[in-house]
Amino acid sequence: MIKIKEAIIVEGKYDKIRLANIVDTAIITTDGFRIFKDADKVALIRLLAEKRGIVVLTDSDRAGQMIRKHVEKTAGKENIKNVYLPPIKGKEKRKTAPSAEGVLGVEGTDDEIIINAFNRAGITGTLISKEGRKITKTDLFNIGVSGTDGAAEKRADLCRFLGLPDFLPANSLLDVLNSLYGYDDFISEVNKWNRE
Repeated sequence: MIKIKEAIIVEGKYDKIRLANIVDTAIITTDGFRIFKDADKVALIRLLAEKRGIVVLTDSDRAGQMIRKHVEKTAGKENIKNVYLPPIKGKEKRKTAPSAEGVLGVEGTDDEIIINAFNRAGITGTLISKEGRKITKTDLFNIGVSGTDGAAEKRADLCRFLGLPDFLPANSLLDVLNSLYGYDDFISEVNKWNRE
């Protein structure tokens, strides 16, 4: 598994599942063309781009290129590293027919090809700058922002305090927090939030 500093932007949940077996970092989905209308998701991508930088890995079809260009435009080209997959003819196993252009997406591409694409983009396994203990779901439960009465409201309040979009569900929040904070820094922020 490759550890990288940057967050990765992909198109869909199957791409995210695929990459989670290869790369250790936050992986955010655009949910396809929804990114064009989802101001909260765009705000999250901008924040990650500014704080950590982002890697954009979309499918090698026209739709993937449109999404890539939109992310570049909204997050700033200077904060983005592009990873391009070669257009490989084929069909993903879960699909009954190939895509309109007949090429594999991220989810259907072999590990070795994905790793080579990262290497070609100059992303060779930079260690995450915030090392040590990770923030866990138990931590979110313990501070009352997941799995407790009123957790959604508390989570939205914490997100606003941290300058994050307040729509984040617990699992997405966990990914983002581990991208932005080490455990000790996070606890320090939580203590400040509790004092307010």
